[in-house]
Amino acid sequence: MNANLFYILSRGVADPNAIAIETPAGVRISYANLFDRVGQMANALVGFGVIPGDRVAAQVEKSIEAIVLYLATVRAGGVFLPLNSGYTPAEISYFLGDAEPRVFVCDPSKQKELTGAARQAAAKVVTLDADGRGSLMDAANTAPVAFDTVPRDCSDLAALLYTSGTTGRSKGAMLTHANLVSNAKVLREAWRYSEQDILIHALPIFHTHGLFVATNVTLFSGASMIFLPRFDVDRVVELFSRATVLMGVPTFYVRLLQHTMLNDAATSGMRLFISGSAPLLAETHREWQARTGHAILERYGMTETNMNASNPYDGERIAGTVGMPLPGTEIIITDPETGTELHSGEIGMIEVRGPNVFNGYWRMPDKTAAELRGNGFFITGDLGKFDERGYLHIVGRGKDLIITGGYNVYPKEIESEIDALPGVVESAIIGLPHGYFGEAVTAVVVPTGSPALTESDIIAPLEERLARFKLPKRVLFVDELPRNTMGKVQKNLLREQFAELYSG
Repeated sequence: MNANLFYILSRGVADPNAIAIETPAGVRISYANLFDRVGQMANALVGFGVIPGDRVAAQVEKSIEAIVLYLATVRAGGVFLPLNSGYTPAEISYFLGDAEPRVFVCDPSKQKELTGAARQAAAKVVTLDADGRGSLMDAANTAPVAFDTVPRDCSDLAALLYTSGTTGRSKGAMLTHANLVSNAKVLREAWRYSEQDILIHALPIFHTHGLFVATNVTLFSGASMIFLPRFDVDRVVELFSRATVLMGVPTFYVRLLQHTMLNDAATSGMRLFISGSAPLLAETHREWQARTGHAILERYGMTETNMNASNPYDGERIAGTVGMPLPGTEIIITDPETGTELHSGEIGMIEVRGPNVFNGYWRMPDKTAAELRGNGFFITGDLGKFDERGYLHIVGRGKDLIITGGYNVYPKEIESEIDALPGVVESAIIGLPHGYFGEAVTAVVVPTGSPALTESDIIAPLEERLARFKLPKRVLFVDELPRNTMGKVQKNLLREQFAELYSG
């Protein structure tokens, strides 16, 4: 059987005339029309030289055409590589050089500054803007609709998603057709998704949450989504009267709770509120339930594994937990030093095994071997425990990962940039509790004293080097960083010292 994600998706749609995607402007795309567009786009990609296994990289704004590009890539047997629209040219240069895509799709406004990086990677550059226009669409609009979906095996790659590494070098997580299909089907059942559902899609589509969870689950269910270009509080509250599901990051719910019209009447037609990508504060969970009568369903996933655990659809959704392992997924807690499995209630490393777990890191066999055991368990780097009811609690991260507003930030990348600035001895990047972002990226800097440095002296040079979500919210100056006897910086002490920096 053809294991191609698009082949399985297209054969599972019961009503081709049902609406797949709708925009705020009133554009409504049926499944039949969506699949026709995918066929045209797949023919265009083949015309650009894409063959099975080739990477197609895209740094584009959110649009229906961007979803078409994703589906067309996998339909043509390619490997889709979405890139954060906030990445700088320096960051894009690394991704293109590492992945070596056949085609690179970018916004027309960025084509000139990114062409050099694409040329070095031998990638053909085509354009796509937020309105669905550009040289890519020019080629697709004149291409035939008919396209024979390329047969793929379960183990063939469908996507390559980069996740930052603690050494500063980003890692490309290799996700197969089977990874994505299995997770979409499991979530469809776990969350009782059906063709009757209408999702408010307000997430970006360059990472797992917005692309593979929100989009795949909706399409595999034959459901519909209202495709917002970005999260807009007023618009989302207005759509509660028409929709049934909202998927978001904790920041969404914090902002919605500030809306005067949020109450049980406004959300009476909604079936499900889901939160992920960052820890949801128990306070937010309780306040949301008090205001709306709905308990937010929190789940746990990551780039390398898609979704691993979820609070139950039927049953108690416990604040501060991410629920239980999804069907077909095994989660164990192990001793970080020995790998020995621990008992319920004991805190240790979270390890995951199942059809959702990736194939390893692109061109990093040593890193793959270090984090993906021979028995199939992936060492997540997250610390957690199971309680007596079998609910998983995430208690920390062993690699100092910061999750701010739903985006992953690894300190080493930012530290390397700051340490290279004049007047800096060294720096440490930490995440501190923040009511809006969940965690705020914070820089602790040891200055030389000459020249005298200000916060803007640190942040301004970073604006051209790093995506906005990676920029420190504050810069704190100290005489020295705390270290243990081995000379390792004790970031836990810094987090404790400045824990109240953003309180209130």
